[in-house]
Amino acid sequence: MSRKKLNGLYVITDDKLTPQASIYEQVELSLKGGAKIIQLRNKSNNIEQMKQTAIDLQNICHKHDALFILNDNVELAIELKCDGLHIGKSDHHRFKEIREKFDGVIGVSCYEDIELAKKFENSGADYVAFGSFFYSPTKPNSNIIPIDTLKIAKNRLNIPICAIGGINSSNIDDIIKYNPDMVSLISDIWTSHDIYEKSNFYTNKFKG
Repeated sequence: MSRKKLNGLYVITDDKLTPQASIYEQVELSLKGGAKIIQLRNKSNNIEQMKQTAIDLQNICHKHDALFILNDNVELAIELKCDGLHIGKSDHHRFKEIREKFDGVIGVSCYEDIELAKKFENSGADYVAFGSFFYSPTKPNSNIIPIDTLKIAKNRLNIPICAIGGINSSNIDDIIKYNPDMVSLISDIWTSHDIYEKSNFYTNKFKG
């Protein structure tokens, strides 16, 4: 899967906001609105359900020439040959092992730690994510970090950078001026009365 797809609107699913009954329809609307990357973040389903959902979502993403990322579940990402895998701090120590076993895109949450991001870049990460930049309704206990972390990261790193955490239509311009390669959204997409239009709104921010 081409690393060139690591740009634009990056949308993450949520157990409550994208329930199993409507997740496919919601994701399809976001992709039609211009989302380039979809991450399945699933903390509640059993493994068989998650496996099927991942397979189905990857197929939907490919139909729209988009990238599919699985959150955290390393073994499942390897088994299903997912386009990509995103890991957080609980798997940081396993990065070398994961890189050796997984041939797809690997993204790493680095919070506000630029040196950590540089370390993962040098070890073979394909992109890194920084945040939260604002209060996040889906991760209310996340630390809020300075927006100029993005500026420093852009100067220090050569791999794509993703901004995440509490981003919405009111503060997106504060983020986009630092030219992150990707902006990640959860709540502001899925709680919108028109997922297509909201996704298109963010997609157009990358065309300015």
